[in-house]
Amino acid sequence: MSRRSRILDRYLGVWTLKGFFLVLLLLLVLFSFFELLVQVNDVGKGEYRLADAFVYVALTLPRRMGDLLPLAALLGAIVALGLLADRRELTAMQAAGISPRRLAAAVLTTGLFLMAGGLAWSEFVAPPLDQQARVLKTRAVAGPQVWLQKEGFWLRHENAYVRVGRAGPGGRATDVERYELDASGRLARFVYAPEAAIGPSGDWVLARARIKRFEEDAVVEETREILPLEGFLAPNQLAVLELPPDTLSLSDLWRLIRSLEARRENAKAYALAFWQKLCQPVTTGALMLLALSFVFGPTRTRTAAQRIFAGMIVGIAFTLLSQILGHIGLLTGWPPLWTTLAPAALAGGAALRLLRKVI
Repeated sequence: MSRRSRILDRYLGVWTLKGFFLVLLLLLVLFSFFELLVQVNDVGKGEYRLADAFVYVALTLPRRMGDLLPLAALLGAIVALGLLADRRELTAMQAAGISPRRLAAAVLTTGLFLMAGGLAWSEFVAPPLDQQARVLKTRAVAGPQVWLQKEGFWLRHENAYVRVGRAGPGGRATDVERYELDASGRLARFVYAPEAAIGPSGDWVLARARIKRFEEDAVVEETREILPLEGFLAPNQLAVLELPPDTLSLSDLWRLIRSLEARRENAKAYALAFWQKLCQPVTTGALMLLALSFVFGPTRTRTAAQRIFAGMIVGIAFTLLSQILGHIGLLTGWPPLWTTLAPAALAGGAALRLLRKVI
């Protein structure tokens, strides 16, 4: 590789990174504002205050950065290359004998660093901070005697400790265990229920509960189809007592998926989050390839503003398609790997078709 080629690669790489970070900053400000509006709606629940909402938004900022990386890569590349095209710098490079394929390779090489950095960021940086934000919010809303886990949570209730395996929508839960202690701190009664829900009166009802009472010289067992659990959790408190799949790291998701499948429980939502995180470099690469078509493809005669607007439309459409396919896959049982890669394959195929005569 000649010295001129190395200088050119660095120049295009710097411009691509400038465009990427500029767009990422603007998107972060916008989406963080939207998240703040959502958190303000929860202000006043328990001990959750406005200052807590700002802390929550700040701690979830890294996860938001990871989610926005593919869109920022698309728009950042369009902005950077569009400005170079409008300043006739790309034309001068091609007149000097640099082919569009060589220019595209320099941009995609920078994209490789973004892909690797984004994957590491989503694995090591974003999950612990995001989980810390949710733990702080949980303790503010539901009380300090709550311990969140990657799967379910523990809660102190009266003279007992309650473990909820999974919290679901509509005030439902599964794998509920209740450990009741006597005055001396010994285990007096154990209750297990595979399902629980909030009844019409607002109290919890355990379904098919199995009860064990530990007496001095015996263990007495019984089963109840319905067992009330008064004053446990309100629906708005339960809503924050579950770590969403996208807050977990790849390694945590993989272990959780294997654990759920071993117990023959539904792991589709966690599998979808796992493949979306793992395939994010592929998605980012496909969108950066699509960004090249806005500069070297049929739309190269448009102004920078027109390219950016078109890129925003494409990015929003891509995001919506990814979310829709993901939810359809959860409902129909489609493999999450297919629903994750389908939009990326569509974007990459469209980009190669637009660029086939140029690159």
